[in-house]
Amino acid sequence: MFKLPRYNSPMTQVVLVGFVCFLNPGMYNALNGMGGGGQVDHTTGSNANTALYCTFVVFGVIGGSIVNLFGVRWTIFGSGFTYALYSGSYIYLNHTQKGGLTIAAGALLGVGAGILWAAQGMIMVSYPREEEKGKYIAVFWIIFNLGGMLGGILPFAINFHSDKKSLADGVYIAFVILECLGAFLSLALCPPAKVVRDDGSSVVLVKYTSARKEAIEIIKLFLNPTMLALLPMCFASNFFYGYQFNCFNGGIFNIRTRGFNNIFYWGFQMVGSYLLSFLLDKQEWTKRKRGLIVFGIVAVFFNAIWGGTLKLQLRYTHGPTADEDTDYPGGSIDFMEHSRAAGPIILYLLCGVGDALYQNFAYWIIGALTNDNQKLSRYAGFYKGIQSLGATAAWQLDAKKVTFMHQLIGNWVLLGISLFPMFYVVWNLKDHVNDAVPDDDAVAGKEYVADSDEKVSV
Repeated sequence: MFKLPRYNSPMTQVVLVGFVCFLNPGMYNALNGMGGGGQVDHTTGSNANTALYCTFVVFGVIGGSIVNLFGVRWTIFGSGFTYALYSGSYIYLNHTQKGGLTIAAGALLGVGAGILWAAQGMIMVSYPREEEKGKYIAVFWIIFNLGGMLGGILPFAINFHSDKKSLADGVYIAFVILECLGAFLSLALCPPAKVVRDDGSSVVLVKYTSARKEAIEIIKLFLNPTMLALLPMCFASNFFYGYQFNCFNGGIFNIRTRGFNNIFYWGFQMVGSYLLSFLLDKQEWTKRKRGLIVFGIVAVFFNAIWGGTLKLQLRYTHGPTADEDTDYPGGSIDFMEHSRAAGPIILYLLCGVGDALYQNFAYWIIGALTNDNQKLSRYAGFYKGIQSLGATAAWQLDAKKVTFMHQLIGNWVLLGISLFPMFYVVWNLKDHVNDAVPDDDAVAGKEYVADSDEKVSV
């Protein structure tokens, strides 16, 4: 008989944070996946994304320390509303054609997103036992990408009979409502000090933390050889979004088909994540063997995807503008044109699978380095911060009208560069990590602030 997990179990908490991300980053991904935030002119959307990722770089890196100091619930709660503000700013853009508010909202969203993803990463990779991390990453990724699917259904349905080249206000209003719900849902999260695994162990290594200690630990991240080796992986992990969303999906499909495509782009991410979890948690293999096999799959799959994308890209040079249609043969593709649409749509959804494989593997590598939740919150923040630095560069390439072909080549080269140090880190993984609290971190008689409203006597 099916039994619901305990409220304070790691699985319940990962599911909850999955639904928070379903309603916040998931909606953002759906909007972004429309190309230019659903606008015919991608310039404001690209500049907003640049502003977003500039602040995300900083708050991604320091986000883990902010979460360690103030706890997961209130930091995620405040972050959720920055997503709603960003989506709402497009309504103003629709009516005024002035992009200043959207760009400012993007910068504020970078602050919120950096903190939210640091908290999410800590929950996802530090709560489960070591042998369950692949499963927990997959559970989160599936729920999270349901948000992208729903966000694809909304513009697809609302714009089904519309000839407009930009999204209607109703789509943006729906996004705002859902994102506000996500912010409030974060208050249901359990403080880390109260989360207990099924074997009775606590997820929290009880240690005292302070602003000074967190500042020192952030500096140490940039002196850590392993984290430095993972820099190219982090940098490349979202770099391809600018090309895939604006140059590919926004470049050759009409507005309703972009929404249709996003349903499957995010949907097939769930499939890729689910299948990968079986390999990442296969206990008959050593951690290094699991890592090396998945590394090979990711490397081959992503290179195949870029090869197919290159073949498609050779057929066009620009997407639709206010004055003219794309120069793709036959013009913008509608999903009902089965013979024209099938190949490009399948290739686009396979790009979604590649995204899931790469990012799930990246999170698994980070989770394989330690089981210490404070370290993992910093590692997750480092990952998202450097990831955002790459995304900043990618969105500026599009804003500066760098040719689609040059963007594709840059993405493929960057992927190749990231694979070598990633292989080095995987090769050196150990089967067991030491979770003992160092003597200088164990402070008897002091208090560890596990969450802003939860103090635990040590």
